[in-house]
Amino acid sequence: MSKAGPADASHIGASDIGATLDGVKAAGFAEAAGEPYTTGSSAAAVSDLTLEQAIGVQVRQLRRRVGITVSELAASAGLSGGMLSKIENGQISPSLASLQSLAAALNVPITTFFSTFEEKRDCSFVKAGSGVVIERRGTKSGHQYALLGHALGGNVVVEPYLITLSKDAAPYPAFQHEGTEFIYMLSGEVMYRHGDQSYHLAPGDALLFDSAAPHGPEKLLVKPMMYLSIITHTREAGG
Repeated sequence: MSKAGPADASHIGASDIGATLDGVKAAGFAEAAGEPYTTGSSAAAVSDLTLEQAIGVQVRQLRRRVGITVSELAASAGLSGGMLSKIENGQISPSLASLQSLAAALNVPITTFFSTFEEKRDCSFVKAGSGVVIERRGTKSGHQYALLGHALGGNVVVEPYLITLSKDAAPYPAFQHEGTEFIYMLSGEVMYRHGDQSYHLAPGDALLFDSAAPHGPEKLLVKPMMYLSIITHTREAGG
């Protein structure tokens, strides 16, 4: 079968483009009834703020942080209360002079007002076989932890590990730490204990639990074994 080259592009007509778009829609890539598609997650949708709204959010948060009223900040910055209220609600685009006055009154750099608007969303990409091997005090012999990603910001820490238990690994059902842990079995078989219950995990099985309770592999039934472990916990202040 011959492939269409650049010269063939001139033969693509409006009917071809329309057919392509219809195909994309039929494949489920278009928005349904004007609403964007969503995942099966129950997480709240992310709404993108306009620049004016982002500035307003920052001004309000900074004002509340220092514990002053709209009237007090407006007086300090030489603005009317109504003007400041509109700025905080993202209803107007404040002038540079107004922002400079507000920055001086709040004792912050003017760039602080734009931090929310310019915020970047974290993304971590790790090539196969290049996860960082973690060695911590108390790591059991034969237990290898490869960290598959790392989130730099946010209030929640997510630690995805690929855990490998070699043939000389020993069971250890007494791990205990803050947060929630999810395990997905990839290979091998294990009796995994959580609290006073044990679960037989084989490839394809999953376990989600409160990791504050003692947990870990109690009986290593088929070695070597490998499973995905995702630990989430609240980020410590300054962490």
